[in-house]
Amino acid sequence: MTRVLPWALLGVLILTQICYPLTSDGLRAALTVTTVVLGYLLSVSHALLTRGLRVAGALIATATLGGFAVEAIGVATGFPFGTYDYSGQLGPKLLGVPLIIPLAWTWMAWPAWLAAVHLTRSRVARIALAAAGLATWDLFLDPQMVAEGYWSWRSPTPALPGVEGIPIGNYLGWLGFALLLMAALAAAAGPRAAVTTDGDRPMFALWIWTYASSVLAHAVFLGLPASALWGGVLMGAVVIPLIVRLSPYPRPARS
Repeated sequence: MTRVLPWALLGVLILTQICYPLTSDGLRAALTVTTVVLGYLLSVSHALLTRGLRVAGALIATATLGGFAVEAIGVATGFPFGTYDYSGQLGPKLLGVPLIIPLAWTWMAWPAWLAAVHLTRSRVARIALAAAGLATWDLFLDPQMVAEGYWSWRSPTPALPGVEGIPIGNYLGWLGFALLLMAALAAAAGPRAAVTTDGDRPMFALWIWTYASSVLAHAVFLGLPASALWGGVLMGAVVIPLIVRLSPYPRPARS
């Protein structure tokens, strides 16, 4: 179960995402919701199977409940992401927030955390790196979702060059909350969340797939070349070191 379930969920998730750019309108919204649910099940079940109940509970408390809380505050007050509204395309809402949204925070928070754990032993650096990974994923997420009409900002300026419709302050809000989320996760999950095992390979595969497929989809299929560039460079700064670290080829000896 520990080995098979994460790979099975990942395989179905990848197939669902491959179908996304080949569809349109309402079917895309359904595939978006399906992808997030699969990703949520993947991350939470992996945390539970490989780290135990405390770590899985900490992930849900910080990313799912925390993600919902910050989104509800954001919709009500405009802080910390700017003043924005969700459409009705992503399913039922609570306090103006589609219930699928906090699941997305959880889905990507866990692989971002594990990637950072694999790259550094420093607790502070781990929190910062995990937060940067989660926040730079939004350079792909928001442009794609805004283009689909799933949510929109009332004052979307100033924006990154070539990426209209999303204020720069939104990305800063993501980074700020991601830092709080990862610090809380590190404290609540305890020492078992601070090590990696061979069982983490499905999550590393998810992390690398998310990056590579996002660059390709934005550049080729979705007509969003600017976000492909921004995300490719900035998320790449977090993901590519993991790819190098996981490479089977020996590194040259230092002189």
